Amino acid sequence: MVAIREVRTERDIKEFIELPLRMYRDCPFFAPPLYGDEKKLLRSGGANENAESAFFLAERDGRTVGRIQALIQKQYNANHGCAQLRFTRFDSTDDEEIAAALFGAAERWGAERGMTEICGPLGYSDLDREGMLVEGFDEDSTFEEQYNFEYYGGLLERYGFRKDADWVEYELKMPEKRSEMLTRVAKRAMELKKLHIASTDMSKRKYIAKYRDGFFDCLDDCYSKLYGTVPISREAQDELIDQFMLIVNKEFLVFICDENERVVGFGLCFPGIGNAVKKSGGRLTPAALFRILKCVKAPETIDLGLVAVRPEYQNAGVNAVLIDGLLDIMATRGVKRLETNLNLETNTAVQAQWKYFSARQHKRRRSYIKKIGEWI
Repeated sequence: MVAIREVRTERDIKEFIELPLRMYRDCPFFAPPLYGDEKKLLRSGGANENAESAFFLAERDGRTVGRIQALIQKQYNANHGCAQLRFTRFDSTDDEEIAAALFGAAERWGAERGMTEICGPLGYSDLDREGMLVEGFDEDSTFEEQYNFEYYGGLLERYGFRKDADWVEYELKMPEKRSEMLTRVAKRAMELKKLHIASTDMSKRKYIAKYRDGFFDCLDDCYSKLYGTVPISREAQDELIDQFMLIVNKEFLVFICDENERVVGFGLCFPGIGNAVKKSGGRLTPAALFRILKCVKAPETIDLGLVAVRPEYQNAGVNAVLIDGLLDIMATRGVKRLETNLNLETNTAVQAQWKYFSARQHKRRRSYIKKIGEWI
């Protein structure tokens, strides 16, 4: 028999965080989140001004066998006129009874609050881990995304979930020959639009403080109509900056600005630290910190967090500036490959830009949806 309990105690929090660490202990492709960030989230209850949340554990014979977070993104529901419950941080052994018990608990919690559909894996915003891996199980997961075993999709489908959206991911390497035309277009676009790349001649904290408002404003402008996205509150912005400050290398944060220092495009890239946090289970031990700082200083892999250009500049060659800049980073900094992270499969405009690299589409993730109470 499967027993479900809501996370309440410090012991529950520890079990919730450590279950996937145990499940994926021998999986070479799994990259954990930072342990401290997860603990902080669970201790807060996962609630904020725009969200309500609950965490559940599944037990059988006194052993933890599954977990799930249920999340109501109030801002998204208000903007879209829906009553959607999100789920994330779902893990389960390969057992339909356990998965059904977890989703049933999440659905009951959501139904009590007026929710009519359940969708996910989706987090608080587009900057959280999202999507269920459905292709690429033998590929390394990036630090920013969640790995899962191949059987997860089957558990969801047998419970009644169906596909809502897919993302694809690419591995990018240097091409045999760089496009000279791309470089010319990038240079010409900067001249015609009187743009410049923000100087990094200042400390990392000052650099981020100077351009953070322009970045988040540009992010909302570019991503507002994409799947599952919401504007990011000031509080959430502060939390995200704190979370990523350790792994940020300002040389990989590219802000394109106009004459008035307004950010019109950006490339937000992070050193790939997935391998650096595996051994410690996401804990910031001295050895893990050493590995992380080594990656930050001289990464072999760069993860593309977010890349965007304001709509009014998208047909003016500004995209070429970002792509050419990424190629420059690879050529001058010894970076062997880029990981794009998630591209919506319908966003062909973004995917078309990877033609300037030696590109391989190697992973696919999926968001699922169902009516609450359907098929139970």
